[in-house]
Amino acid sequence: MISVNEYGLDVFEEMMDYADELQVGIEELENGTTLIDAGVKEAGGFEAGLYVSRICMADLADITFSSFDLGKLVVPAIELTTDHPVIACMASQFAGWRIKVGKFFGMGSGPARALSLNPKELYEKIDYKDEADEAVLVLESNKMPDDEVTAVIAKACKVEPEDLYIVMVPTASVAGAVQISARGIETGVHRLEVLGMDINAIKHAHGLIPISPLVGDDLKCMGATNDCIMYCGRMSYAVEYENVDELKGYVKQVPSMNSKDYGQPFYITFKNAGFDFYKIDPASFAPAEVTVNEMKSGKTFTSGKINPEVLLQSFGIETV
Repeated sequence: MISVNEYGLDVFEEMMDYADELQVGIEELENGTTLIDAGVKEAGGFEAGLYVSRICMADLADITFSSFDLGKLVVPAIELTTDHPVIACMASQFAGWRIKVGKFFGMGSGPARALSLNPKELYEKIDYKDEADEAVLVLESNKMPDDEVTAVIAKACKVEPEDLYIVMVPTASVAGAVQISARGIETGVHRLEVLGMDINAIKHAHGLIPISPLVGDDLKCMGATNDCIMYCGRMSYAVEYENVDELKGYVKQVPSMNSKDYGQPFYITFKNAGFDFYKIDPASFAPAEVTVNEMKSGKTFTSGKINPEVLLQSFGIETV
């Protein structure tokens, strides 16, 4: 069995080796937890974001920079390819761990989730278990955690604090924008799971997603980064699924255009919902375009479309 934490730790250590080049900071707390700052106090950048993305996906994907044509201009993009989409995305990358300790709040993703089993039902569904002695977590927050926070995380992962390794990456940072776009494949897999498909049938995946510029604070950047996936994220999956007609139905339902909130920048939708995620249609969190190849039958289905106009509006780009 692949250990997502062992794979993730290799990338974490590589990130520490290149800390100066990546413009990240390294800190060891009194309890022994090692932190990498990829944008809270340090500059971070595109390459730091790539490393964060690699850790999130347990280094089970080939991740490179590309570009995306929005018609009026070309913007940076991230390109992903994986032959282990379920483990990389759902056992590791999925941001399924809300960490709140005192005044600290962050969204946890990456390998350590497999030790904390957040959420447990998902790991049972994909039949995955990691028994690593060290835990590697990516925390999306604009505040560095302290000993109290990391002790809670370590306990949940059943490791000692000195065996916990955390990368901090705010939403409103260049590295943050990169790693959120790198969640494109995961959003499609998660949407298929929510719709009822057995996601263990997904064998290979590819994605191309624009990277958002920084457009303001964390809330505004959250909107623009999600819009990159929702309005211009293009995903392809190769699956083995016996019921081809049922698969066709799933593919039709995946794209974000199925959401009642579709058609405006996510920040506006979020604001209108009183910044309450539970009031937003879950169908919003999906790629713009999905193509699925059923390998045994040779049939391929595609659904959705890209919408550069909304993304340009979200970016707030001005011609001068």
